Amino acid sequence: MERIHMREIVDIINRLRNGESERAISDDLGNSRVTVNRYHRLAEEQGFLNLAVPLPQPSDVLEALGPPNKKARAVSTILPFGELVTKWDEDGVEMVAIYRRLVEDHAYGGSYSSVRRFLAKKHRANPEVWVRVETAPGEEVQVDFGYAGIMLDPATGVKRKAWCFVMVMSHSRHMYVEFVFNQTIAMWAGCHIRAFKWFGGVPKRVVIDNLKSAVIKSQLEDPVLSAPYRELALHYGFLIRPCRPRTPRHKGKVESGVHYVKRNFLPAQTFVDINDANRRVAKWVLEYAGLRTHGTTAQQPLERFRAVEKSALSALPVHPFTLEEVREVTVRRDCHVTLCGGYYSAPFTLVGKSLEAHLYPNTVQLYDGIDLVCTHVRAKAKGERITRGEHYPPQKRKFLDHTPDYCRTTAKEVGPYCHELVCGILDVRPADNLRAAQQTIALVEKHTDIRVEAACRRAIYYGDPHYRRVKSILGSGMDADELPEDSPLVTERPVYAHARPISEFFPEVMTVC
Repeated sequence: MERIHMREIVDIINRLRNGESERAISDDLGNSRVTVNRYHRLAEEQGFLNLAVPLPQPSDVLEALGPPNKKARAVSTILPFGELVTKWDEDGVEMVAIYRRLVEDHAYGGSYSSVRRFLAKKHRANPEVWVRVETAPGEEVQVDFGYAGIMLDPATGVKRKAWCFVMVMSHSRHMYVEFVFNQTIAMWAGCHIRAFKWFGGVPKRVVIDNLKSAVIKSQLEDPVLSAPYRELALHYGFLIRPCRPRTPRHKGKVESGVHYVKRNFLPAQTFVDINDANRRVAKWVLEYAGLRTHGTTAQQPLERFRAVEKSALSALPVHPFTLEEVREVTVRRDCHVTLCGGYYSAPFTLVGKSLEAHLYPNTVQLYDGIDLVCTHVRAKAKGERITRGEHYPPQKRKFLDHTPDYCRTTAKEVGPYCHELVCGILDVRPADNLRAAQQTIALVEKHTDIRVEAACRRAIYYGDPHYRRVKSILGSGMDADELPEDSPLVTERPVYAHARPISEFFPEVMTVC
């Protein structure tokens, strides 16, 4: 059996701990009751339903599940002819005729049942019957976005497209309205936080549309909710209920609420900027929308909310929710990921791999699946690099760890001649010559301290105190040869003179002079 997403398993366990039935969980998440029952039994066996212990982490659930079973999925034989079959069906061709034409004209080798199952998903024989569902006080809210026209952004002085975020209490119909300039996950979560503060509590369930910012995949059969929204739900203690695609009637309360804002508040209104619009819409909700007689409940939403619903809400959490966004990033060859203009290091073993980056106001966390890779302080400006030396390979890490001071100290431990040679290298353009100094002291790893000291002494004696000369001396074994005389330090080397006068080579030059 194929395993569902790990976050969804934790969501199922959380719902079970909150008293949700298997049927309700199956209806909300779109998983079969067999799947929900399987994870219910797992939770009972592992003690995850015990309210005395914290909610299990994904790593705990993963350990309990063990390695997943890989199972190949059967592919429908009708898929290559999907467009053709759909066209014939729209033209009124019966299924038996469609199957016959596929066999005769296209050498179709599948069964008639495949054609019937394919077309059964395209249309239904009987009309759908709707049932109006009423909810208890504090049990549910519905949320949605709606286009609100063009408004002025006070931060930039530019007019931009704006949307209205609307959250409606399903029992009382009291609502929260906010105008925003985007539908990002950070804005989506922020609107929820401000709405809960407006209501003074948290409902048990939030019904959402299949928004890009809230649901990664629109199919109800596999609603992998975005990580920040799941974390927000766990932090505030509410359950998420996504609507089925193209079924606005399932959240009709907020659909009518969005239309009500667009029909009754926005028309014939002129706003200074978006802040002015938000101040005025808050006043409108309290003084007009909340005091009107609602067409369905026949009561005033604000009064009904204050009378029976506000007391049924859960208390707001003590600590605020801080996760802003989750992004997918790739570890580049320089062992860094790029995020919001900043660069953050990751272990070199993950180069080329995709990670999840969780953005908080002051920190950034990188995850490999459910495993936390590292935590960084968030960059304060674009282009800033936040780097950990241990994330580089050992051979690359030395360049960062072996500073000029480290090279001088290590060379002094090898011997006075090695110390003199390394100091001479670093005295001239230390930033450019640091690599040569590092390579010089690294020769000790391949050769002994005694040999490297002898090679440095020989290079100094002959006036060539450089890394390549020391390496050449060690490679040829000349470090074991005796020097003509005791080798002084560089500062004490004798001044060499020509063995023969220059006049023997250029007599005409000397004559002219």
